Amino acid sequence: MNPVKSSFKMFGFLLVGFLSIATITDDHGKYFEISKNIEIFTNLYKEINTYYVDDLDPAKLMRTGVDAMLESLDPYTNYISEAEIEGFRYITDGKYNGIGAMIRKTGDYVTITEPYEDCPAQKAGLKAGDVILEIDGKSAKKKTTDDVSNFLKGFPGTEVVLTIDRPGESSPKKITMVRDEVVVPNVPYSGMVNENIGYIALTTFTRDAGKNVGDALKKLKEENPSIKGVIFDLRGNGGGLLTEAVNVSNVFIPKGELVVTTKGKVVDWDRSFKTLNRSIDEEIPLAVLIDNGSASASEIVSGVIQDLDRGVLVGQRSYGKGLVQNTRDVGYNSKVKMTTAKYYIPSGRCIQGVSYDDGVPLDIPDSLRTQFKTRSGRAVLDGGGVKPDLSLEKSTSLNIIKSLKEQNMIFDYVTEYCLKNPAPKSVDDISFNNFNEFLGYIEKNNFEYDTGSEKMLERLRTQAKTDNYFTDLQSDISMMENKIAEKKKNDLNNYKKEISDLIIKNITSRYFYQKGKIQMGLKLDKEIEEAVAALQDPAKYQSLLK
Repeated sequence: MNPVKSSFKMFGFLLVGFLSIATITDDHGKYFEISKNIEIFTNLYKEINTYYVDDLDPAKLMRTGVDAMLESLDPYTNYISEAEIEGFRYITDGKYNGIGAMIRKTGDYVTITEPYEDCPAQKAGLKAGDVILEIDGKSAKKKTTDDVSNFLKGFPGTEVVLTIDRPGESSPKKITMVRDEVVVPNVPYSGMVNENIGYIALTTFTRDAGKNVGDALKKLKEENPSIKGVIFDLRGNGGGLLTEAVNVSNVFIPKGELVVTTKGKVVDWDRSFKTLNRSIDEEIPLAVLIDNGSASASEIVSGVIQDLDRGVLVGQRSYGKGLVQNTRDVGYNSKVKMTTAKYYIPSGRCIQGVSYDDGVPLDIPDSLRTQFKTRSGRAVLDGGGVKPDLSLEKSTSLNIIKSLKEQNMIFDYVTEYCLKNPAPKSVDDISFNNFNEFLGYIEKNNFEYDTGSEKMLERLRTQAKTDNYFTDLQSDISMMENKIAEKKKNDLNNYKKEISDLIIKNITSRYFYQKGKIQMGLKLDKEIEEAVAALQDPAKYQSLLK
């Protein structure tokens, strides 16, 4: 029997069974609507696959339909195919089977941006800047990062051969590596910023995040009896396991405290999560760093610290993801990760963004957010993320720096810089005094960027032509364009320090990987500086909590 017809026949039997159950249990017509639309969809799918003029890939066609359906819900409800399970495993466990490297699409090919320390890629000699030309003899041209990532993952002990184009070398080279289980630490660094202030970085809420943060704090206290405060870095931490958010909070707050409540459609699934263990330290002054990349579990922890007046938040407003996802098996080793509830932190607020633009929550004015109270009576707001107690501008949100990063100017310059300069012996040996050389590099590589003002002027120009006002407004528009162009010329020099700091961090990561990059950030980051100032000034610290 034709396998396509056979699969449709089996689907038909399942559908009949579902219809029978739906008929018995249907009280309000909802199950009839579900079964009716499933039948329509099945018939549509069958007719298109059978009679459409061109040959189709049934799996690809179905995936398009599934993705479009889930896309209409929220950005966090996704279908996870069998081929994507390794990526899902990394999100939950912090490990996967592969070579251990971050990659990014640049032009027609995918480039290695950061090999993980002590993983197969780094051990085999793969470097940041290496362009992947072939994988096991097959061209990688025009492959997406997802395509390449899937090729690089595989069972531990299996070999993969990459043909790479390495900057500074005249011909491609082959690198053979053996896949292994790649474990990415969720606490990549902890240490002292100065003799009194400790620092702990948490990059993801994978398994044992709470234990690892607790162990790091214990070690800091044991090795530094004079410690007077701790900076806890959640910047760029996109979240992870809800239970680990509770465990991480428990490091700083006592046993029995309510951390988060989840509420959804299925009332039986509503739950309240309290801390279960003794804390590590409930008294030590605490500064939590957050930014617009801090999401989900990061927002639970930072929100709890704020709601209980346990510490001060420093940085930028967080992402605004107050939704809980659970996974359900849907057959053939695939899953659906779907939003099943919203979470509420101790003050009773939910910090979920209300609307999205291309998957990013839109900013909500404070005037439209509902006010709640912390334990001591401080006013805090719901909707659209957690607002820090000490707000700072983030340099990487500047248009010029965004454009430098998006066009790979800093990354590619650092690749060239490392070819020409000797390798440093330690993080302390790294400095950067070649800003004019960098300016020459980006000019040679035709760096250009558009500001928001220019985009608005272009819209004004278009609308003025539509309204027949352009002749009257042309001179004014040209004058504003010239002023913006003049201002843009100065942007590179005006933000020299911010750009130089990013270059230094990128150089550091080439030689000392993620740990070294964090260490360098302790010297350069404005947020670190402000957090240290707040922790070392008890009066300022207390004023932020009142």
